[in-house]
Amino acid sequence: MSTLARTDNSILARWWWTVDRWNLAALLALAVLGVVMALAASPPVADKLGLDTYHFAGRQAVYLGLGLLIAVCVSLLSPRGVRRLALVVLIGAIGLMIAVLAVGPEIKGATRWLSLGGVSLQPSEFVKPALAVSAAWFFAQARLNDGYPGNIVATGLFLAVAALLLMQPDVGMTMVVAAVWGVQFFLAGLPLILVVGIGLAFLGAAVGAYFTFSHVRIRVDRFFDPEAAEGYQVMRSLDAFKNGGLTGRGPGEGRVKEVLPDAHTDFIFAVAGEEFGMFVCVAIVALFGFVVIRGMTRVYRDDNLFVLLAAAGLLVQFAVQAMVNLASTLHLIPPKGMTLPFVSYGGSSTLAVALGLGMILALTRDRPGEGGGQ
Repeated sequence: MSTLARTDNSILARWWWTVDRWNLAALLALAVLGVVMALAASPPVADKLGLDTYHFAGRQAVYLGLGLLIAVCVSLLSPRGVRRLALVVLIGAIGLMIAVLAVGPEIKGATRWLSLGGVSLQPSEFVKPALAVSAAWFFAQARLNDGYPGNIVATGLFLAVAALLLMQPDVGMTMVVAAVWGVQFFLAGLPLILVVGIGLAFLGAAVGAYFTFSHVRIRVDRFFDPEAAEGYQVMRSLDAFKNGGLTGRGPGEGRVKEVLPDAHTDFIFAVAGEEFGMFVCVAIVALFGFVVIRGMTRVYRDDNLFVLLAAAGLLVQFAVQAMVNLASTLHLIPPKGMTLPFVSYGGSSTLAVALGLGMILALTRDRPGEGGGQ
């Protein structure tokens, strides 16, 4: 890339000199971590299922390769291009979510996946970044144009997506989407009285979810009684961190992956703690923190309200998903089956995270002379 002069007016050269290369490097580091952790955590799971030992690791390498390609291609877009892409993805994802409810198979009590040519697709993963960008556009238009019903449209989109998620059901993802919508509404100029009202509504919804959905009630109960049979995975996860200590037991020497069926997905951070130790775990957390703080620092220099709201929403979504996974693994919150972005195994999750990161890179690019064009 050093051969691309600043005077070069090609698309690739303009991209290279305007994109946030530090966050691009962080994305590459996350992808490398994803491959390493797939190699460390997935072989025992593959063996138990009668698959090739490196079945999941190979597939994750392919997903991450596609994800990097998607992120780079999306990062080439202008803010207007990001908005248009998000709208197309949102419409398609909502359509597929409706199809999931009609024809999707029920797995572990939930209906969230479609089987397309032997590949499982979870449309709700893609609705998250698409909704964040689309809602940001409507919030921005409502703020900039008197009489424009942007707040109503953005709220309507959120409620429609939340209803589809709860019908699957996926309460955890609903909470992530709600958090992003709430942050964007607040940044767009939400009156204080409505902030309090929405906060109380979220609290009431959380209580309602406990009494409405049995799986939510079970997870909350096991959080307060980890010694119960249902808390087995969390207890083994905590044991893994204790066994790993500061420097870990060494690559391939961990045992938690042999007893946890979700070691390569929901509890991959526990595998990292046991095999690579606390120092590597801290480095992983620092990497996620760097992506969020770096992105926020760059976007707050922009005077384009849409760019600010969209990038902030995507970064909050990325941060919340990572925090939920990490906190669940460390027994800080009730367990929730949510992947660690780019690190856990998962095709839909990896590609959707890549889409969101590509949008962040596109929105935080330097745009001299463009005035933050929409």
